[in-house]
Amino acid sequence: MNSKTMHMANAFDGSALDELDPDARTLIGRRDAVLSPSYRLFYREPIVAARGEGVWLYDPNGNQYLDVYNNVPAVGHSHPHVQRLVSEQLGVLNTHTRYLTEPVIAYSERLLALFGPELSKVVYTCTGSEAVDLALRVARYETGSAGIICTSHAYHGTTAAAAEISPSLGPNNPIGPNVVLVAPPDTYRQDPHTAGQEFADRVRDAISTLQERGVGFAGLIVDSILSSDGVQADPAGFLAPAAAAVRAAGGLWIADEVQPGFGRLGSGWWGFERHTLQPDLVVLGKPMGNGIPIAALVGRDNVMARFGRDIRYFNTFGGNPVSIAAATAVLDVIEADGLLENAREVGRQLLHGLTELAGRHAEIGDVRGSGLFVAVELVTDRDTKNPDPATASWIVNELRSRRILISASGPFENVLKIRPPLPFGAAHADQLLTELDDILGAR
Repeated sequence: MNSKTMHMANAFDGSALDELDPDARTLIGRRDAVLSPSYRLFYREPIVAARGEGVWLYDPNGNQYLDVYNNVPAVGHSHPHVQRLVSEQLGVLNTHTRYLTEPVIAYSERLLALFGPELSKVVYTCTGSEAVDLALRVARYETGSAGIICTSHAYHGTTAAAAEISPSLGPNNPIGPNVVLVAPPDTYRQDPHTAGQEFADRVRDAISTLQERGVGFAGLIVDSILSSDGVQADPAGFLAPAAAAVRAAGGLWIADEVQPGFGRLGSGWWGFERHTLQPDLVVLGKPMGNGIPIAALVGRDNVMARFGRDIRYFNTFGGNPVSIAAATAVLDVIEADGLLENAREVGRQLLHGLTELAGRHAEIGDVRGSGLFVAVELVTDRDTKNPDPATASWIVNELRSRRILISASGPFENVLKIRPPLPFGAAHADQLLTELDDILGAR
């Protein structure tokens, strides 16, 4: 990766514009004329998405694409139960939380029952970025300190405060003056048995740095699957030593569950559960409403209390009845359709199948993940473990040409990120594995 350029694996760069369908070229031209250049398209040949259903996207010609990437439609694109509850609520009432309404209370009771008893309060926002922003405010107010630690290629959002702890946004995105970055565990290049303790040591060093700067230590925020850092899942529990170090220093553990939450990891509802730790604050985001804007900050009562008493916070349409209807529908479908179990079983199938592919294709250096969040790391040489972003990008675009959609991640852009909607089944996994095997065999 060129350190002087903005990081985004698999971005459309326009080099193949002349090869695109005339209608797609026209649409891209119209898009560029009105949308800010901060927007980016995926793939060498961008997808024109006309509709979605379940784990499939369709272009205007009716061609179907297997979606092995989008976690936001957690229970599947255009799910009828989500449609029904949202439509019904939209025809009845949609207003803010400063009026007394029953749905937000009922949903909150149901949501908090999925956490341990310590995490007993929730605040709603419209986006995960807003929830992260609020988590930072709460942590800083509770501790009286400003310093925040995050991992070195993390993504946590796009508000000013969240972007300051999102180094994956690229070198032109400044890291906050009260933020220290720490390298995440890398269980492919480190001893997995000591990676957790080594990470805790780096966290302790970062805490000392913040204290030396005179800003103190408010907390550490970690995506519980370390998605943008290349996906790090095992051994389960490796984050626990760092959590102990955070608590010993008087800081808060903020678990970013936007990507691993709501059963995606197949081991429970939340990613932090795999690490046998209880966060002080938990950020939830996009998947909780299947694409309808809703996010939340869940926290310990004692952590939320002083901020809530002393500072007036409201998010006008955070937790509005329509968004709550969508979130309710998501819980309904996850529970009724056994999607946690599906994530566990199909994820196990994916890991097994990808490990078999690694036995046949030397480009695959490592396979890792949990549930329906799986990573394949591509290397130029297994002995040196040298990252191979070119092959990762090539595979992503070759799969797209076969109408299978994934992306790449990690600090070197060399990690295939497999993160489909939760109804993704055994036959879908077989289709991905077969096509990936064929692509690698044709090199």
